[in-house]
Amino acid sequence: MRKGPAEALCSKRAAPWVLAATILGSGITFIDGTVVNVALPVLQRELGTDIVGAQWVVESYSLMLSALILVGGSLGDRWGRRRVFSAGVALFALASAACGLAQDNSQLVLARAVQGVGAAMLVPGSLAIISASFSEEERGRAIGTWSGFTSIAAGVGPVLGGWLVENVSWRWVFFINLPLAAAVLLITWRHVPESRDERAGERVDVLGALAVTLGLGGVVYGLLDSGARGFRDARVAASLAAGVVLLVLFVLVERRRGARAMMPLDLFRSKTFAGANLLTLFLYGALSALMFFLPFDLIQVQGYSATEAGAALLPFVLTMFVLSRWAGGLVRRRGAKLPLVVGPVVAGLGFVLFMLPGAAAGSYWTSFFPAVMLMSLGMAASVAPLTTAVMGAVEERHAGLASGVNNAVSRTAGLISIAALGIVMAGAFARGFDARLQPLELPAEARAALGAQAGRLAAIKIPDALQVETRRAVERAVAESFVGGFRVVMVICAALALAGALCALLLIEGKGRVNNEQGT
Repeated sequence: MRKGPAEALCSKRAAPWVLAATILGSGITFIDGTVVNVALPVLQRELGTDIVGAQWVVESYSLMLSALILVGGSLGDRWGRRRVFSAGVALFALASAACGLAQDNSQLVLARAVQGVGAAMLVPGSLAIISASFSEEERGRAIGTWSGFTSIAAGVGPVLGGWLVENVSWRWVFFINLPLAAAVLLITWRHVPESRDERAGERVDVLGALAVTLGLGGVVYGLLDSGARGFRDARVAASLAAGVVLLVLFVLVERRRGARAMMPLDLFRSKTFAGANLLTLFLYGALSALMFFLPFDLIQVQGYSATEAGAALLPFVLTMFVLSRWAGGLVRRRGAKLPLVVGPVVAGLGFVLFMLPGAAAGSYWTSFFPAVMLMSLGMAASVAPLTTAVMGAVEERHAGLASGVNNAVSRTAGLISIAALGIVMAGAFARGFDARLQPLELPAEARAALGAQAGRLAAIKIPDALQVETRRAVERAVAESFVGGFRVVMVICAALALAGALCALLLIEGKGRVNNEQGT
């Protein structure tokens, strides 16, 4: 007879090992995401691609992860969380090796998509394993510990990745995952107890998975392609329309399947669950856009090395590490509502501060550090309470589903925001660049060559034939145009963070009321 979730609680001796496996397992996905962002400027140059090609390196991974993470959580509940988690780690490692061996941007994008499939299996399993392995009294602090250490992984990754890019090769950004994945598998097989939902069926929601994958894919493809073709282009319009129709079909399929769906819509009857996921959508959309565009600013505009660009976010890592465990305990004493209102507001103010540095920002400590610090304080106050609120708003048997839904929302937020704000960035850059080139006396051939490269943003290659003074003027135009676009993006990010705080204020219940919603 199989064990139920209540019987899967780990012993005190195994508890540190369970946390180690889930932290390392989630950590390799966080490391990979942040490391790749730092490596993108180098990848863009070495693989000879424009900003859309660089976006696809991120988006192909995020697409598969966003769409299939619900399946991953559902599979864990049905077939065993440890089993599915381990399979995801193994697939992620194999895909990482393929990324490191890629010879062009197309191969890298394909391998990144396979990485996303592996991550979709292991990411929801990590939090579901914690929920199944720890008692309700210990769960909040365990999740806080998980949040803090995975944040360290996310922050140490860019520094390590930057060093590898500078001193070895960008390929080792992916190869570094292999020994970490081996350690996760060893710990998991030896120390993590198996758990599953005994009431879950054996059938997987294949139709729902196909609808959401193709739907998100259509929307993202249309958004990315619109930068070059415009929204009136037939292919762009057809892609966006098909994506929206398929996403509507996904909702209808999930409603029809009811409790057997990979995303049961009944979960959203809880105001706290719905509000927490709306907050996740807005806040993580803003954070993802910042993490994507900031390395381009630091490396291509400000002149930072890849290692320095990675280190620029170390205050974020340290703040998350110091405060996340405290924030997890705060939820138990005060409830999730207050930190989930205050945290996004503080993060929003941090996004506003990112608008201040110009094209020649000077010292990091007086330009980017205040913005990084304020954003970090806001995120540290939000992440652990947000995760705890999501998991506490549903019954324990739906732990895998709740984790999967919330992770899907956070990944979808990044997927859509990078694509949509990429359009904003490209448009603002093109307008600013064109305006700054107008007063310059440029040969017609050079002007045409520069205009044709607008899609490369700050990676534009300036014609060698230009005189020194003219060349410097064009370089200033490129840098100032990028900063102008980045500022527009940061305004939108700040607005998204404030929208998240409003959702928390209106929808998330205070202390003592979340658990009452589980039966609704």
